[in-house]
Amino acid sequence: MKSAAENRPVSTVDEYLAMVPEPARSTLFQMRQAIHAAVPEATEAITYQMPTFKYCGHSIVAFAAFKAHCSLFPMSGAVIEKFKEDLKHFHTSKGTLQFPLDKPLSAALMKKLIKARIAEIEKKPAR
Repeated sequence: MKSAAENRPVSTVDEYLAMVPEPARSTLFQMRQAIHAAVPEATEAITYQMPTFKYCGHSIVAFAAFKAHCSLFPMSGAVIEKFKEDLKHFHTSKGTLQFPLDKPLSAALMKKLIKARIAEIEKKPAR
């Protein structure tokens, strides 16, 4: 399934969000704010034509809007598995979490996922 920006290359998160129709745009904007609240030092990038948030050079999470849902990509199947009980009301796969276009994930849930992903990154040996 193609994301909202897959047909037109973008170079910033703002450009990506400008191309996303409502209600998904507002949903992703709220999620962007929650990500920055959870990890203020996160930097933004576009990776695979999706807004991606990085910490210490590693991808923490990405998100995208699709025709019938939005997705959060925690960049780790282990994070999804760790919180499978918290995520039981969402459609998940090894690397993605899907949710309705008009219902962003709660800031508390996002913070848990992000903090778990950061812990994974910090455990990795330095390159």
